[in-house]
Amino acid sequence: MSRSVARLRQDSAPLAGMLESWERELRSADKSPKTIRSYGDSVRALARHLGGGATTSITADQLRGFFAAEHERTAPASVAIHFRNLRVFFNWLAAEEPGLVPASPMAGMKAPDVPRRHKPPFSPEELTAFLKATGGAGFEDRRDHAIIRILIDNGMRVSGLAGLRLRYTDEHGKPQSDVDLGHQRLVITLKGGDELAVPIGRKATAAIDRYQRARLRHAHAEEDWLWLSPRGRFTSWGIRQMLTRRGEQAGVANVYPHRFRRTFADKWLEGGGDGFDLTKITGWRSMSMVAVYAGERATERARIAHARLSPGDRL
Repeated sequence: MSRSVARLRQDSAPLAGMLESWERELRSADKSPKTIRSYGDSVRALARHLGGGATTSITADQLRGFFAAEHERTAPASVAIHFRNLRVFFNWLAAEEPGLVPASPMAGMKAPDVPRRHKPPFSPEELTAFLKATGGAGFEDRRDHAIIRILIDNGMRVSGLAGLRLRYTDEHGKPQSDVDLGHQRLVITLKGGDELAVPIGRKATAAIDRYQRARLRHAHAEEDWLWLSPRGRFTSWGIRQMLTRRGEQAGVANVYPHRFRRTFADKWLEGGGDGFDLTKITGWRSMSMVAVYAGERATERARIAHARLSPGDRL
C-alpha cells in the first residue's frame, strides 16, 4: 500500500462519502427535498472540480479556487448559493467528524458579493390581467383563479399551497381539513413541520368555494388533496407550470410563485399593514425577512406614506 493511500484512509475521507451521511441527516431533520438537492448539488460540484483532491483534507485555497472557477462559469448568484451550502456542510462535518475536520476550512472566509437584482412586484394591471385570464366557468379556470386569488391575497409559498388537504384524519382518528372557509383561513405545514393558519379575504374565499363546486364533478373528486388535475393531485410543479402558462395568456412576463409573495409583502406595507403582522401571515420567523422581500420599494412606499400622512399638510 502506498504512503498516499494510507494517509487518505487514516487522516481523510472522500467528500462524496460524507455527503451521503449528510443527506441522511438532512432528511431526518425534515428538510425539504429541494433544500437537500441544493446542498448535494454544491458538494457534488466541488467534488467534480477537485477530482481526487475532494477529501476532508480540503484547504481554504482549494475552496477559493472552486469559487473562482464557478464565478467564471456561472452567475454570481450561483456562486453565492454554493458558498452558503458548503459553509453549512463543512460546519456539520467539523461538528460530526472533528478527527477528520478539526475546523471548517471556510471559517473566516468572506462570502462573495452578489449584485442585487431588480425584482419588481406585479403591477395592479398585471394582477388584474391574471384574474381576467382565469375568469371562465370551466374547471381549470375556477381552479387557477382560486390559486391566483390566494397568491395575491397572502403570498403563500407554492409548497404550502400544493399541500392543502381537503380532508384527512388526525392522530386521534378525527376528520380534519386544511380548508376552513367559514373562518376564512387555510392551514399549511411549514418547513419545520409547524402548522400555520393563513387568512384569506372574501374574494379568495368565494373563489375557492366556486372551485370546490366544480371539484365535486371531477373524475378524481375522492382525492384528499384540494387541487386536482386530469391525472389526480395538482402538484407544486403543476402550479408553477400553470402560472407560466397563465402569465403568457395574460401578457405578463417573468412569472414565478415568489414574485406573488414579494408583491403581497409590498402591497401589505404600502397599505399601512404592520411588519410584525406580515411575518405572522407569511410564516417568517424574523422581521429581517420583511426587508429581504419588501426592501426594494421601501423608499417609494415611504414617499406614498408621507403624501398621505404629511404633518405639514395637516396644518
